[in-house]
Amino acid sequence: MDQTQLKQQILKVLEDSKVGTLATVKGSKPHSRYMTFFHEDLTLYTPTNKETHKAEEIDENPNVHILLGYEGEGYGDTFVEIQGKASIEESQAYKDKLWNDHMEKWFDGKDDPNYIVLKITPDTIRLMNDEEGSPHTLEL
Repeated sequence: MDQTQLKQQILKVLEDSKVGTLATVKGSKPHSRYMTFFHEDLTLYTPTNKETHKAEEIDENPNVHILLGYEGEGYGDTFVEIQGKASIEESQAYKDKLWNDHMEKWFDGKDDPNYIVLKITPDTIRLMNDEEGSPHTLEL
């Protein structure tokens, strides 16, 4: 599979899968939790509260790992593994872009000072279980 085809398959997984795991580093150990992800091309975004452990952990170590795509249908589900660097974005442009009414459960609107966006810039993306001899690694 060439890199263009691989990127298209990865983008399809990102488009079809909104919930996945985000692992940060706490001390020298991984710490994972489920998050909701949005993407622009291969860059991922997820909303969170600035008063969370994940925000503290990213401040200390920006290296993250994300799993997206596994639907629980069986051993052959296609998914992506993403290693990247996370940054905390507090600009209103990011907050406006991601805001939806479901977030009102956690925030007092898109102007809530505790509402931040994590931006994940991938270093490595691997497509897993795609029926064509996976894993496939996208060169970034």
